[in-house]
Amino acid sequence: MALRINDTIPNLTVETDQGTLNLHDWIGDSWAILFSHPKDFTPVCTTEFGAVAQLTDEWAKRGTKVMGISVDGVEEHKKWKGDIEKFAGAEASFPIIADSDLAVAKAFDMLPAEAYLPDGRTPAHTATVRSVFIVSPDKKLQLSMTYPMSVGRNFAEVLRALDGLQATYGNPIATPANWQVGQDVIVALSLNDDQAREKFGDLDIKLPYLRTAKYNG
Repeated sequence: MALRINDTIPNLTVETDQGTLNLHDWIGDSWAILFSHPKDFTPVCTTEFGAVAQLTDEWAKRGTKVMGISVDGVEEHKKWKGDIEKFAGAEASFPIIADSDLAVAKAFDMLPAEAYLPDGRTPAHTATVRSVFIVSPDKKLQLSMTYPMSVGRNFAEVLRALDGLQATYGNPIATPANWQVGQDVIVALSLNDDQAREKFGDLDIKLPYLRTAKYNG
């Protein structure tokens, strides 16, 4: 069964390089990002984990916890973090799930139920474990992105998407293409013009169904 937007994420108990954690308890009242990788000590993944480490202050500003997922073991994760920190010049303080039994990869629909890790495996065996999941404080999936092995993820876009999700969470607005914090937002059609003006002030009515307003956070 695919994990879809607005589904509650599986409440798994996982082994990480920082000990045993329960996903829902770990998220608590925060936003959370889980980002998965097919194997430790691989070049693209090392640059990505490094990018996440360099953004530690940005995650904190947004009240967001981050957790990596890789299908290798705890000891491999601990050793790999040395390479990540050397490459990034930043501390990789986030936990990494040791998903050697593929329980997380299967529960989050990254691999089919019958998948297994063969002896002498390569990253190709778990290539689809290359996803980003953004989860809201109510433990529901708000966004997912899946990349091929050949393309490193753009974590500036992950930040932008997180900003958009936090701005629109529980608010009758949406964000237009390429939106950045501080730019106008789209007013939901659930509000008529008078209701929209009462809530947001001046409207820019570009089309009958496309109305924008200043976003005040």
